[in-house]
Amino acid sequence: MSLLYLAVRIYSGLLIIYALLSWFPGAYESTFGRLIARICEPYLSLFDRLNLNIGMIGFNVMIAIIVLNLAASGLGKILESLLY
Repeated sequence: MSLLYLAVRIYSGLLIIYALLSWFPGAYESTFGRLIARICEPYLSLFDRLNLNIGMIGFNVMIAIIVLNLAASGLGKILESLLY
């Protein structure tokens, strides 16, 4: 179980880093930015259709983190009930 939660925490951190990179011009074109984008964009593309923008602020990353944590929590409960 703790491995699942550790993986979710790490991926949530990567999503936050991805969001913070948008504050710096050209950050996504750096080697580090391309690596983070390659890891995060497949999951974030699931939320692109929802149009979660208010003005110039996008809430895709925040909603993606909430959904990820809820899914991990639900999966953890299911696994816990199956194993014990």
